[in-house]
This record gives sequence, structure tokens and C-alpha cells, in this order.
Amino acid sequence: ENNVSVNTVQRVLGSCSHRFLDSYEYLPAHLAFDEFKGVDRQLHFICLDGDSHQVVQILRTRYKKNLLKYFGRFSPQARANVRTVTMDLNFYYQDIVKACFPNAQIVIDRFHMIQMLTRSFNSLRVKVMKTFDKRSRQYQLLKSPW
Repeated sequence: ENNVSVNTVQRVLGSCSHRFLDSYEYLPAHLAFDEFKGVDRQLHFICLDGDSHQVVQILRTRYKKNLLKYFGRFSPQARANVRTVTMDLNFYYQDIVKACFPNAQIVIDRFHMIQMLTRSFNSLRVKVMKTFDKRSRQYQLLKSPW
């Protein structure tokens, strides 16, 4: 899609691989979890340092068992060091945080909170709008900005 060969992507990833954690003795105090579409449009998992925004790790899978296995490799002290994990509303990320990071608080990221609020308000707007006749001024006022 972007006219970039697989070899180029692998070369770039290889050149920055030194930035990924090789040791399982340290994790940042603030982590951020998310997923993105990667190779073959598969969803991959990314973990960032919440303070510096540096990549901690990218995994080819975002499945719960694989994430539990990955974070289980870290020492108990490293996992206890994590104070917050910022994430979207992915339900099993919460299970992973509770299982792996005993001292961490879960923080839902702002984007997803705003998205949830917007959807709720829009749903309420449509519900109220449907109570009016389509030719009424109230209906038109509720419909016009959308």
C-alpha cells in the first residue's frame, strides 16, 4: 500500500531494535498499551513507556495468553515497579494488568473516553430527535448540526 518493501521494513526495525528492552529486570513506572494494524493487516500489540513515549516492546500478537506469557518473563520486582497502565477499553488488557502488575492502576486513555462520551451524547440526541415529528423545528434543530 505504501510502496515499501518487506526488506526495507525489516531493515528499519532491525536498526532500531536496540531501543527495545532486552532485560527482563526493568519496566517503566508508567506503561501504555495499544494495538495497531501491522503486517497482513493483523493487529499487533505495542507497549510504550508512558513518560518518555519510547517503545518498550512490539509483539506480533495481541492475544491475552501471549501477553501474559511475555509480561510473565519479567521479574516480580520489575512488574511491581509499574504504577499505572494507560489503555483503551480492550477488556482483557484489564485482566493482564491485574494478573501481572500488582501495584498498577488502570487509566483509560483520553481519546477513548471522549469517543465513548461522544457516542453516548449522539445516541441520546437521536433518541430525543425521534420523539418529534420530522417536520417540526425541534427535529430539525437536533438534526441540522449532524
